[in-house]
Amino acid sequence: MARTAGELLDSTTGKLAPDPHANRLVPLIARGAAQRSTLAALALEQRHVIAADRRAFGHLAVRSAAAPRSAAFFEMLAEGEALAQDRLGAYAAACGADKARAAAYEPLGDCQTYPAYVAWLALNGEPADVVLALSANFAAWGGYCATIAEALRGHYGFDDEACGFFDFFAEPAPELEQRALAAVEEGLETGRVDEDEVLRYGRLLQGYEARFWHALWELDGRPG
Repeated sequence: MARTAGELLDSTTGKLAPDPHANRLVPLIARGAAQRSTLAALALEQRHVIAADRRAFGHLAVRSAAAPRSAAFFEMLAEGEALAQDRLGAYAAACGADKARAAAYEPLGDCQTYPAYVAWLALNGEPADVVLALSANFAAWGGYCATIAEALRGHYGFDDEACGFFDFFAEPAPELEQRALAAVEEGLETGRVDEDEVLRYGRLLQGYEARFWHALWELDGRPG
């Protein structure tokens, strides 16, 4: 019996759940043990990630013209990145990452592999497959953001405005979930879902995100 879109989304998310011990930085932040310079680097890396992902999702929406339900999903993602970009400023300011520091900052290669691969998916991925892979990855990202937001308030004294970037991604997004479900249904109806490709995309996204966190964790442990 063919699986429903909901079943496919759930099974994909389960198969792509990250190793809970793979991310060393988020537990460090959760304990209040991460340096403020690392928190600032997180903000500065996200400036590049958010801007790149916004353009990639916009391109995916255009590419998905023949699959309108997928296009609607990517349009909402692009709009969300714009909102996140607006909220990132308050977090960066709280970390001391002002304009001069941002201009002088050199992004870490391992932190930018994730948006580079999202850009590759924007050019090459089948829309419904990309919806599935991204949705699975977002589940882990939302959990990380919730943990960071709680730690920033409890250990670092950040106010609600400064935590808004992480609150945004940590909050439930029922409309986005509904659009993802509709996009996957559309892909199944038209025979344009390749589960092997979905898992391949998802594993690569997971691996590149792990590099992002590990690079910042290594940065935190460097002297100076």
